[in-house]
Amino acid sequence: MSSTSEQIQSFIDYLKFEKRYSVHTVTSYQNDLSAFFDYLDLQFGKLSLHEITAGFIRSWLAGLKDADMSSKSINRKISTLRSFFKYQLKTGKLEISPTANIIAPKIGKRLPVFIKEQDTKELLQSLAGLTEDWKTLNAKMLLTLFYTTGMRLSELINLKEKQLDLGRSQIKVLGKGNKERIIPISKEVIIIIRDYQQWKRKEFENTEEVLLVTAKGKRMYPKYAYLLVKQYLGEIKTLDKKSPHILRHTFATHLMNGGADLNAVKELLGHSSLASTQVYTHNTIEKLKDVHKKAHPKA
Repeated sequence: MSSTSEQIQSFIDYLKFEKRYSVHTVTSYQNDLSAFFDYLDLQFGKLSLHEITAGFIRSWLAGLKDADMSSKSINRKISTLRSFFKYQLKTGKLEISPTANIIAPKIGKRLPVFIKEQDTKELLQSLAGLTEDWKTLNAKMLLTLFYTTGMRLSELINLKEKQLDLGRSQIKVLGKGNKERIIPISKEVIIIIRDYQQWKRKEFENTEEVLLVTAKGKRMYPKYAYLLVKQYLGEIKTLDKKSPHILRHTFATHLMNGGADLNAVKELLGHSSLASTQVYTHNTIEKLKDVHKKAHPKA
């Protein structure tokens, strides 16, 4: 293994075992670094860490831009390189980072897509009226929990029975970086969860660890949840995107539109900074403009 390969592996191990990043996140870092160093090898030959300059990095980024890669994706790759070289500074392998003068391209702000309150209500009511089989039970659980808790897909499918505290009307969620947060749930949601648990215990053995299972009693996997949610969101004709994450956006937007405190929404979503949560205030402002326009004589 070359010296550079060793430094990459050391960094990846640091992300896995010290930062405790998810498998998906670590894989993204690894893919970005592989692409960057493969480019260097092809264009400039084998370089040591000390030989890598900002010019080499800009050359790689320019190629990505020419290939029509989005600014958001390019920024993620810059972030990967910054983290990698920052780690090299920390471990004493470098004294100066070549990313110091790299400027990330600006990204146009896109408002989160969300479902209108009436459409959400009608969707959940339509599920309540269907004959219960495993597909319906899982659709009801997924849509209800995504919308009422704002959980991420990975958080929900990995949710264990022991994380539920139905007596206190709350769920303990394990988020990014293994950070725990508590999300309150309503009596209505508790009834849906208990009904699901009864069905599960009646039909399957040894499913106590995870809450959600497939029709075969196996641990639910991401594609199963994604496709099931997408199918039911297809009922909403005005919705362009149809993924579980839309329900997380809807959860946050409906809270903000209902007057929830921004910091409280941040905690419920498990965001590490307010900057990630503030995007939802734009939807609230649009609602205020609409109210002002309809209600104020001089609007």
